[in-house]
Amino acid sequence: MTAQDLKNSILQLAIQGKLVEQRAEEGTAKELLEQIKTEKERLINEKKIKKEKPLSEITEDEIPFEIPESWEWVRLNEIYNFIDYRGKTPNKIDEGVVLITASNVRKGYLDFSKSDFISENEYKERMTRGITRKGDLLFTTEAPLGYVAVNTIEIASCGQRVITFQQYGVNVFCNELMCYFIQSPFFQNELLVKATGTTAKGIKAEKLKYLLIPVPPLEEQQRIIAKIEDILPYIEQYDKAYSKLEVFNKKFPEDMQKSILQYAIQGKLVEQRQEEGTAEELYEQIQAEKERLIKEGKIKKEKPLSEFTEEEIPYEIPDSWKWVKLGDVFQINPRNSIEDKIEVSFIPMTLLQEGYVSKFTFEIKKWGDVKKGFTHFKDNDIIFAKITPCFQNLKSAIMENLKNGYGAGTTELHVLRCYKMLSLEYFLWFVKSPYFMSFCEANMSGTAGQQRVGTDIVKNVLLPLPPLEEQKRIVYVIEKYFPFCQQLRK
Repeated sequence: MTAQDLKNSILQLAIQGKLVEQRAEEGTAKELLEQIKTEKERLINEKKIKKEKPLSEITEDEIPFEIPESWEWVRLNEIYNFIDYRGKTPNKIDEGVVLITASNVRKGYLDFSKSDFISENEYKERMTRGITRKGDLLFTTEAPLGYVAVNTIEIASCGQRVITFQQYGVNVFCNELMCYFIQSPFFQNELLVKATGTTAKGIKAEKLKYLLIPVPPLEEQQRIIAKIEDILPYIEQYDKAYSKLEVFNKKFPEDMQKSILQYAIQGKLVEQRQEEGTAEELYEQIQAEKERLIKEGKIKKEKPLSEFTEEEIPYEIPDSWKWVKLGDVFQINPRNSIEDKIEVSFIPMTLLQEGYVSKFTFEIKKWGDVKKGFTHFKDNDIIFAKITPCFQNLKSAIMENLKNGYGAGTTELHVLRCYKMLSLEYFLWFVKSPYFMSFCEANMSGTAGQQRVGTDIVKNVLLPLPPLEEQKRIVYVIEKYFPFCQQLRK
């Protein structure tokens, strides 16, 4: 667990009312909200703020978790007036009134290592939308999204992408606590859910107003702040110690993952069970299915792969396993035959995720537009990158939930399609294994930076084939232990 993870845990406990005990003598948040409501109405009557359309009532379905009985769920705009500037681009000058931009707002504090300024006249123009005061909360709506800090500047204006959260009244509740709450995993996740955009996620003020946040009684707010601030120095100490440990163990998680996969394909990760049969029996079933498909004209008969010798076998495997060539149990780079008008998934290399995962996204295209000049695949195929560095970065995945079950993608992919349904996850782990990676890397061809794994290399790589049920048990164990490795990376 990193220091940030630890801080997130503390903030999550805080926002759920689990960091300090509740005290009956401190009253309830309902009383506090009545006071806020009164202040808001006063400001509206005095025409200091505009009366807005009432926010919708909070339903039971919206409430994400239980909070203490003395607390209350509210929408953000119920406790804060939003002040934002959406006018012309500011005319920045060397000296003048401080302009607080999104780059100044960090996670819980303001950073003025780089400062911008605007003129007094421009500041007065901006004041018509509201005055940002010292002690207000400043929130970034985009690039970055969700950074928040308490304003420490007496006279300042906020740039675009920064909203001022201003209380209805003065010091009705603790902005410092709301700053911590907004940084919590719960609230940050809510922001991401409501955010829009691709390259830069952002949230509009209208959506932000409706987000939920819990409010404790005022005295409890103060005790929560004190508790958090007691803990934070210890988290900082932990961070320093963790950083040293992280440097020391930087390669350990990756080495552990490689070891797990190597043990898996050597038959050392799980025990063998006689009742599960043998790989020889499975291999015969695969060959029988292959012959059937050839006879029915569904696949073409290919030239048999060359025999391999004892000297070529890289390591020992259990007696119930069998060494085979990958091209004997999978079709390598098959082609699809479907109608041109059918919509399919299209996967360029950028949409195939790297690492020890099976994740990808896709575009939608007509088959007629992508059937030529691209790699073909369909649901239940395994694809993996054949070009450096994508191959070394483990860009590979099992195809599933493709549009209409079919797809095409970059030519820099190899495709494995099984004749008989096997544990696809086992074979995906195989193509990510150190043995497979090192074998293919040693046999790559091409110039530096543009080396590729050839089709013949893929067909002829030796594959340690376990019985089907053992394949499934191996996958179960890999997927059980890999998350622990991922935690060590954090």
